[in-house]
Amino acid sequence: MTSPASLDAALGRLYLRATHGIRPGTERVRRILDLLGRPERAFAAVHVAGTNGKGSVCAMVESILRAEGVRTGLYTSPHLVRFHERIRVDGAPVGDADLAACIDAVETEAARAAGGGAGEATFFEIGTAVAFEHFRRAGVQAAVIETGLGGRWDATNVVDPLVAAICEVDLDHGEYLGRTIAAVAAEKAGIVKPGRPVVCGATHPDAVAVIRAAASAAGSTLIDAAAAVSVRRRPAGLDGQRLSISTSQTDFPPVRLPLLGRHQAANAAVAVAVVEAFGDATGAAIGAASLVRGLESVRWPARLQVLDRDPPVLLDGAHNPHGARALAGALDELRGGRPIGLVAGVMADKDAAGFFRAIAPAATRCWTVPVRCERAAPPAALRDAARAAGIGAEAADSVDAGLAAALDWAREAGGWVCIAGSLYLAGEVLERRGWDGWT
Repeated sequence: MTSPASLDAALGRLYLRATHGIRPGTERVRRILDLLGRPERAFAAVHVAGTNGKGSVCAMVESILRAEGVRTGLYTSPHLVRFHERIRVDGAPVGDADLAACIDAVETEAARAAGGGAGEATFFEIGTAVAFEHFRRAGVQAAVIETGLGGRWDATNVVDPLVAAICEVDLDHGEYLGRTIAAVAAEKAGIVKPGRPVVCGATHPDAVAVIRAAASAAGSTLIDAAAAVSVRRRPAGLDGQRLSISTSQTDFPPVRLPLLGRHQAANAAVAVAVVEAFGDATGAAIGAASLVRGLESVRWPARLQVLDRDPPVLLDGAHNPHGARALAGALDELRGGRPIGLVAGVMADKDAAGFFRAIAPAATRCWTVPVRCERAAPPAALRDAARAAGIGAEAADSVDAGLAAALDWAREAGGWVCIAGSLYLAGEVLERRGWDGWT
C-alpha cells in the first residue's frame, strides 16, 4: 500500500523536472517506452491536437466510447486541482497507489534512457509515459490522448492512432510553434500518421490547406467534420443545449449537451466524426444510443461551467484570443442582455491584449487578479490591457477580493460574473471551493 508520503515524494520529483524540451520529446519518450515494453501498443488510440477545443473533443469521444462499453483511458492536460485528473480510466482519475507505482517504474527506465544518452526527460514526457503504463496495467481497450503542445514533437506523438483529429488552429505558443496559422497548423499536423484517417475541425483556410496537404502526403483519408456531421442547435440555457445531429450513416435522436456555447456544438461534430471513423477502423460501429448517452453525460470542467446561479457565476478556461471570442459569443447568447463582470487572470506569456480585445464585446466590467503561478501576469498590467480594450477594469489584490467585488457589482447591476483567462485560475477557484468533480 502506497503511503501519502511516498506519493508526495514521487509527485515532488515529477514537478522538479523541466517543463519544456519539445524537440527531443518524442524520441526520448520512445526510448523510455521501449524499455518499459511499449505500453502504448496495448490499446487502440485516438490522438487529438489543436489550439482550442481539443480537450472538449477528447472528453466527448471518451464519454461516447465508455457509453458503448469500451474500457477507456483519457489523457489530458493540464490538470485543474490534482495531477491525477490527467490520467483517467473509465472516467475515474488514477488512484494514489497506481500513480506512485507507475511514476516509480517510468523514472527507473527514464534514468536508464538518460544514461544511454537520451537526456533528462521533462515533466510532461514522464507524465505521458506514466499514463500509457497505467493504461496498460488497467487493461484499457481504447485511449483518447490529447497532445500537450503542438503535435510533431509532442511527447504523445509516439502513438500510432486508429484515428487522429485536429481541432481549431490559431496563434498560441508562438515561440515554439511559429508565428503564422500555417506554421502552427504544420506542427499540429505532425500527428497525422500514414494511412490513418484524420478528422479536421479547423476552419481557417490556411490551417485547412496545411492539414489537407499533410493527409495527402501520408496517404490518409481527410474527414472534414463540418461536412461529415450536421449539427443543428436549439436555444441554449445554463442547463445545456439541444442538438440535432446527423451523418451519412445515422440520424441520431436529440441530444442535450451539458457543455455550453456554439463552439461546443462544433466540437461535438468533430467528436462524432472521430467516433464514426473509429468504428469504421475497428469494424464495430458505435451505437446511436451510446453516442447520445455519451454526449449527454460528458463532463469537462472549467468550460463555461456554472458555479452559482444567484447571481450566475460561470468559469471558463479561455486564455487566448480565439478562445475569448468563443467565450464572448457564448456569453452574448446566454446572458439575455444582462451585463457581465469579468474576473480575469492571464499568464504573462499569453496575448493578454488580444484576449481582452476579443472578450470586450461581452464584458461590462473587469477585475484582474493574481494567479498562483510563476508565469502569471501582474494584475496591474492586465488592468491596463483591459482598459486599452475598452473595458472598465480594476486590479484586485487576490482572487477572493476580485471575485467578491464582481459579485457585489453583479448583485447591484443585475448582472452575471464570468471567471476566465487561464486554466490555472480556474483550478485555483475550484480548489478554493473544495471541488473534486471526477469522483
